[in-house]
Parts: sequence; C-alpha cells; structure tokens
Amino acid sequence: MPSTLDIRRRIRSVKNTQQITKAMKMVAAAKLRRAQDRIVSARPYAGAISQILASVASRVNPEQHPLLAEREEKRVLLLVVTGDKGLAGAFNGNIFKATFNAMRERGWSEVQLIPIGRKASEYFRRRTVPIRLQAPTVFQALSLKSAGQIANVAVEDFTEDRIDAVYAVYNEFRSIISQVVRVEKLLPIERAKNVEPTIDYLYEPSPEQILKDLIPKHLEFQIYKILLDSAAAEQGARMTAMEAATKNAADMIDSLTLSYNRIRQAAITKEIIEIVSGAAALD
Repeated sequence: MPSTLDIRRRIRSVKNTQQITKAMKMVAAAKLRRAQDRIVSARPYAGAISQILASVASRVNPEQHPLLAEREEKRVLLLVVTGDKGLAGAFNGNIFKATFNAMRERGWSEVQLIPIGRKASEYFRRRTVPIRLQAPTVFQALSLKSAGQIANVAVEDFTEDRIDAVYAVYNEFRSIISQVVRVEKLLPIERAKNVEPTIDYLYEPSPEQILKDLIPKHLEFQIYKILLDSAAAEQGARMTAMEAATKNAADMIDSLTLSYNRIRQAAITKEIIEIVSGAAALD
C-alpha cells in the first residue's frame, strides 16, 4: 500500500499536469478562433469558383485543357495533410489510417506522396512510400503562396503525364468537436453533370481562355482551403483533447485525495487504538 507521502507527491504531479492541459486548452481556443474565421471566410469563394469552373468545363472539349483530361487512375499523387504537433487526440492518426485505406482500396499501382505538416513528414520518412515533395513547415506561415508551390508541382506532374490523378487526405473542420477525414480529388478537374443543353452562354473571352486562366487559380485556392480546414480542425481537436485531459486530471485528483484520507484515517484510528490499549493495560 502506498504511503501518504507517495500519494501527496502523485496529487502534486497530477495538479501540475492539469495546469499544463488547462493552459494548452486556452491557447488552442485562441488559435481556433483565428483559424475558424479564416476558413469560414474562404469557403464561399472556393465554392463559387468551383461551380463556375465546373460549368465552363462542361461546355468545352476536354482536350482543350490538359488538366481536364481523364485517365485511368494508376499513378496517383497524394497530398497528406497533418498538423505540426501532437496532443490532439486521433487527429493525425486518422489521417494516416485513411491514407493507407485509400491506397489499399482504390487499387492504385503507383503512389507518390506530398506530406504536409511536420507529423506527416516525420511519419512517412520512416516508410517506403515514395515522397515527391516535403512540406513540413507550411503551417508555420500558412499563406496562398505556400499552397501555390504545392499546386505547381501537382500541375507539372499531371500535364507531363507523370501521374493520372491528384488526391488530398485531410481533416475537414465542421465544429469544435467534429472533424471529418476526407479524401478529395483535385485533378483532373471534375466537370458539372446534368448541364441544361438548351442554354447557350456567350463568353468573353472564350471558354478556352477562361479555363486557362481559371484552373491554376482554382487548384491553388482549393489546396489553400484544405490547409485552412486542417489548421482549424487541428486546434479544435487539441482543444477537445485538452479539455478531456483536464477533466480526467480532476477525477484522478479526487480519487487520490479519497485514498489519502482513507490511509490517514486508518493511521489515526490505529494510533487511538494503541493509546487506549496501553491505558487499559496500565489499569
């Protein structure tokens, strides 16, 4: 049985841990607010540009632009988006699980990765999957330029027929307590379905020129939105995990305090019995 000194030390240790988890929750809450504002502001533009691009692409010949060419998916470039730090529950682990599930279930014969985030870079550095580009520092200064560099690599590989498709695996931010892992196709650009054939639009400039200017911007911003989603989702997951850890620490402190009081009470009772017994023996 542990002594009262051992239990006091454990209580003090758990209280120190509780202070750390509480502070980390507050920091994550502050970062989440900023990240949430950025992703909420970006989603309307991302949705609008996707709709416009899908509509225009459906009215032109797919051969008019190389990023519209659909091929059998054998060689795939996979963007794996994680965070830079741990202590966020299953945030990073779910991404790794979804990545290997997609590689196994979709039957791709050749897969190259772009690990985005320090955790992804460290994880896949110890694996045998080919790495096309390392991007471990993207979230240290997240910007549209960072997304553009990744988009340029994807466009170059696709147009030069080195890959057949580009996918992204990431956590989509829904709410503080809800992050959904998504496997999203980025290239080739999907065309709108069930377009009304009787409607004919006049374009200025031509649809081909619109696609030429719009597709690179679209891909760059879609990757940027994915990074914003992941950044907000990470802070939400960390805030939830630290709140649960703080609550668990409080429960452990209560349990240890109860054990301490029981041991202390037993020791006092034993001393009283010894005193009474000694007094009775003298009488």
